[in-house]
Amino acid sequence: MTANRTYESVEVGTELPARTFPVTRAALVQYAGASGDFNPIHWNERFAREVGLPDVIAHGMFTMAEAIRVVTDWVGDPGAVVEYGVRFTKPVVVPDDDKGATVEVSGKVAVKLDDNLVRVDLTAMSEGKKVLGMSRAVVRLA
Repeated sequence: MTANRTYESVEVGTELPARTFPVTRAALVQYAGASGDFNPIHWNERFAREVGLPDVIAHGMFTMAEAIRVVTDWVGDPGAVVEYGVRFTKPVVVPDDDKGATVEVSGKVAVKLDDNLVRVDLTAMSEGKKVLGMSRAVVRLA
C-alpha cells in the first residue's frame, strides 16, 4: 500500500476526521485472547474493584491501537506510520451493560518535517477525560 495523502496537500493545522470507537466487555475479551493479556482488571469487575479501580478497564494497548486508526484511515496505509507513542493518562472504564464505553479520537497535523514526514497529534477522550497524553504519530506521506 501507499499513502494516499500527499505532503503538499496538507498544512500544519489540517484536521483529521474524528472517530468514536465503542469499547465493550466482549471486545476486551477478544483483545485479551489476541494479545495474551489476561490480567483480570480487564474482565473481572470484583478483582478490578479490589485493586482500587472503579470497574473493569480497557487494555492500554487496545486504547492506543484504536486511537491510531484515525491516522491510518486518514493516510490510507498503516505502513506509513513510522513512529507512534502515547502516555496512558486515565483508564477507559468499561461498564457491564449493552453500551460499554466510547473513546473519541481527533487529530491534526502539528508539524511538517523533512522527507515527506508529518507529525500528527491525537486527542483521545472517554467520559470527558483525556485517556492518552502526548499521543503523537510520525507519518510518511506520498
